[in-house]
Amino acid sequence: MNSDGSMTLPNFASVALMCLAGIGGLLHQRADAQQPMQYAQPGYDTSVPHVASANGTVLGAPRAITGPSAAACNCGNLTPPQACLGGCQPCMQGFDCANGQCNPKLKWKNMYPVDFGPYGQGEYAGPSRLSHMREYRVRVGDTLQFTYVLSRDMMRSSYRIGIGDQLLIESLADEEVLTRGTFERGLEVQPDGTISVRILGSIHAAGLTIDQLRDQLEEKYKKYYNEPGIDVTPIKTNILLEDIRNAVGGASGLNEQAISRTVTPDGRVALPKIGPVCVQGLTLGEIKQEVNLRYRSMVVGLEVEAGLQEQATHFVSVLGEVAQPGRFEMQGPTTALSAIALAQGHLVGANLRQVVVFRRAEDWRLISTVLDLRGAILGKSPLPADEIWLRDGDVVVVPSSPIRLFYNFVRQVFTEGIYGIVPFSGFSVVDAVNGFALENVVN
Repeated sequence: MNSDGSMTLPNFASVALMCLAGIGGLLHQRADAQQPMQYAQPGYDTSVPHVASANGTVLGAPRAITGPSAAACNCGNLTPPQACLGGCQPCMQGFDCANGQCNPKLKWKNMYPVDFGPYGQGEYAGPSRLSHMREYRVRVGDTLQFTYVLSRDMMRSSYRIGIGDQLLIESLADEEVLTRGTFERGLEVQPDGTISVRILGSIHAAGLTIDQLRDQLEEKYKKYYNEPGIDVTPIKTNILLEDIRNAVGGASGLNEQAISRTVTPDGRVALPKIGPVCVQGLTLGEIKQEVNLRYRSMVVGLEVEAGLQEQATHFVSVLGEVAQPGRFEMQGPTTALSAIALAQGHLVGANLRQVVVFRRAEDWRLISTVLDLRGAILGKSPLPADEIWLRDGDVVVVPSSPIRLFYNFVRQVFTEGIYGIVPFSGFSVVDAVNGFALENVVN
């Protein structure tokens, strides 16, 4: 107010700075609170005016401002409509568990400046947090996808003939008699692993290399020819690979070469040609290694990729003094308070100092703990140590408080029980009730 009684209105920039500086004080209203700090967000450097807005107003060069610097924040220089581009965020009072400061004994009066909203109005999206766990291990009920691809890798050893392979047998000594098969369709290796050739009859071929089969035929034909000149040419090989791919994607080859398998209660999945594979407790990388090792022992040129298609459903059960007891699905990391919130909150008379959590370990043994959530729910503890993460299958029990147990005793015994129907003279109901309540409170 001026000396003549008039009042001068401040300009828009001054008002903006005053409003931003006063947000922390309006939120906390504490005499001992420190002056709210301002955390800068990406803005514009007006000292370099070469970027114009849609209406022709010069904004300046875009720049990224990081760190708590009130001087670097130019929100006071923004005027409508440039103010919609965003300004500085106030620093709030609070706690941060970083740097070993997560002390559950701290009180609200010990608050200090915390960068509570670095993302500003985008906080509903949340930060890009760390992954839920370092490595995921497959469990019963998970659905895995196995994708089959041709590796085209060169064999480290000679190829061994398999059942169904087609060969061309030729002889320089007697081409018309000893030749078996053609380039269009070779002599097929039978299911018993043999091939049928002229004069010799059935010869075992499965498991041999091409050179080994040639040497064997050459040696046997020497009984009939001085120089048999046997030659073995593979026409169609690795038939088992085609069988596996057909079992996965169909004979046409037009379908996706992938199959989905759900881990059965015994921890296994069944795959074409290799049968059941134990995958429970393995990572996806370990599953890929195990599956490929098994396939490589029987087929060449196949690579299998393992991926998690769908997780098994995670559940937590909440019982006791809650509005809606039941079994709830955990769609993300869930804490003890989150589980109680899923059950629509606790009821009046709930014993929040002795919330029990039952858990089954990996060998199905029972373990348990008791939590004190009263400080967290009543807003007395800023860093509640008992606000723990729950695990799939946990059972949370919110018991009744002693006064609640006392009320139930009175209702069941004296109001609705035998003493409510048949009066008993010479017995003081008040004394009995008070004694029961005193005993439960002490215990």
